[in-house]
Amino acid sequence: MSRYAQQGFTLLELVVVIVIVGLLAAVALPRLMSAAGDAQAASVNGTAGALAAGVAMVRAQWELNRASGRGGLNNVAGFGDGDVDVNELGWPMATASGPGAQGCAELWRGVLLGSAPSVAVRGSAAYLSEFAAPLCRYRYQSDTRRIEYDTRTGAVTVAE
Repeated sequence: MSRYAQQGFTLLELVVVIVIVGLLAAVALPRLMSAAGDAQAASVNGTAGALAAGVAMVRAQWELNRASGRGGLNNVAGFGDGDVDVNELGWPMATASGPGAQGCAELWRGVLLGSAPSVAVRGSAAYLSEFAAPLCRYRYQSDTRRIEYDTRTGAVTVAE
């Protein structure tokens, strides 16, 4: 057997390995943290896009209903559960609860149909809803970003 097989690593070799691992961690860790932030931003932006598409679909259904003489501001027929109310321009603005944080949460569920991220007024949902007339705000719990929906114009934006 060789001399090294019996003695193991020298202290110098262990220090060199620790330094190399430390340098790799110092370089890789910030990149991983950036990737997590980018993933959260992408999640919020994707959800905002889905909300904007849902708002446009409600508006389109309202236009179709209006053209066929079935128009109205309450409970847009032919969309989702039929419980989304619109303003005079056809933009979704409420459901059964009317304006307010709870109404914004219900509007989110009514417009985003299906597998939308969870929303609540308080608690541990993915998004928390707030209302500051005429804006419904949906704050992403894992980040500082929020989605804002203007009930007057149908505009959906992402804010920090």
